[in-house]
Amino acid sequence: MFEEVIKHYPDFPKPGIDFIDVLPFLQDKKAFAEAIREIDRCCTAPNVATVEARGFLFSAPLLSVSEHVQTIVPIRKKGKLPHAEGDIQRVCIEKEYGSDEVFYRRSDLAACAVKEDMIELTLLDDLLATGGTAQGIAEALNREVIDGRRVVIKEFVFLVELPALGGRKLLEPIAPVRTLMSLEGVE
Repeated sequence: MFEEVIKHYPDFPKPGIDFIDVLPFLQDKKAFAEAIREIDRCCTAPNVATVEARGFLFSAPLLSVSEHVQTIVPIRKKGKLPHAEGDIQRVCIEKEYGSDEVFYRRSDLAACAVKEDMIELTLLDDLLATGGTAQGIAEALNREVIDGRRVVIKEFVFLVELPALGGRKLLEPIAPVRTLMSLEGVE
């Protein structure tokens, strides 16, 4: 069902990249609702860290429909996350088409639900390709200690996985990887 909703755009944003567009979920109420239910089943941590912008679209509804998700931790691009001095953390990431950086606030982690004296997070994003973005974020978050509580990535959840690009192998040593759909042969 989900495979019928997404769209492919070859050679976008540059030649050799096959862009997988999940925004058509926003045009299909039934498919979007089912995707949110599936994401909720995959997320077992009380907190979800998610990357802008598509990750926000699929994580925010969890605050209304999930019995266990309590908090969303936004991860944003440079200059997009207001912060107090000393609160912002920079993460260098490797994407399939180049290096980049994203940011999160330590105060958002401090606001997370605590479980067994840990801050457990599900890292949610729309697409698992090479895994560089998720790996960089997970490694940075796993180094955090907030008010004496260790931050732990409990699992990764993605709407779409492109297995040919090997991202799962990069992430599985960190935490389990769950996906709603896998697109074989797409690079």
